[in-house]
Amino acid sequence: MDMKKRIGLELRNRSPAEVAELVVDNSRSVDGEVEGLTDEFSELEFLSMINVGLSSLVKMPSLPKLYRKQLELSDNNLSGSLETLSEKCPNLTYLNLSGNKIRELSNVEALVRTHILSGQGSLRGQKRKRDVEDEEDED
Repeated sequence: MDMKKRIGLELRNRSPAEVAELVVDNSRSVDGEVEGLTDEFSELEFLSMINVGLSSLVKMPSLPKLYRKQLELSDNNLSGSLETLSEKCPNLTYLNLSGNKIRELSNVEALVRTHILSGQGSLRGQKRKRDVEDEEDED
């Protein structure tokens, strides 16, 4: 099932503004972009898009309430465009990127400006910048 249709089903006769949690795991993104998720999901606190085929986050809507909950993006094809999260989800404190194609720490540097890597939050699937620097100091 494609992501847009799955989001429609998950609404369950609610308006997007009434949805606090949304799980669209294992649905399919037709073009590798976020589809069917809009700024109307203004109260969304938890979002899981595991294994949906994302290769970009450029079309990620503004989700300011994604706070102290989690954004699950594991098992996709992401390798960059993570700076979008700093802009669209400024209060995000937990992010799971495991199983993506991120090869270099420089791809997550944009997240350092947010709380995700500043010690206030958690980033799974990637080493925290501070941890990498500590390892380098030990060598």
